[in-house]
Amino acid sequence: MKTTATQLRADRVHVATCLRNCGITPTQQRVRIGEVLFAKAQHVSAEQVLAMVNKDQEEVSKATVYNTLGLFAKNGLLNEVIIEPSKVFYDTNLEKHHHLYHIDSGTLEDISAGQVKIEQLPELPHGTELEDVDVIIRLRKSS
Repeated sequence: MKTTATQLRADRVHVATCLRNCGITPTQQRVRIGEVLFAKAQHVSAEQVLAMVNKDQEEVSKATVYNTLGLFAKNGLLNEVIIEPSKVFYDTNLEKHHHLYHIDSGTLEDISAGQVKIEQLPELPHGTELEDVDVIIRLRKSS
């Protein structure tokens, strides 16, 4: 049975158990990152995770945070939301949904899947199949 982020709680023992269940070795740094991530549903950048993890004087390296976020995403504990090549958010909400990206504040907001209707998709290249469609609506404050 695959563990999902919605099943995770933020306590250390539970995070470690869930990581083990996903085939991830629960190192001290990975568990600490999991505690921060799964404390609530949120969209966070790697830099925000780094700041949250290290606020209590624990030193987790930037490389460890990036590698752990990638590992968690690869194992289905997070979704990567790529706003642009240099701007990636990690989303702990694994339910099907879309996003509003507020350009001015740099924040991401969930939109329920039922609020977006896609009428038609283009013909897919030969030898491919549709896996998913993610919609990101970019907003800017009007002047």
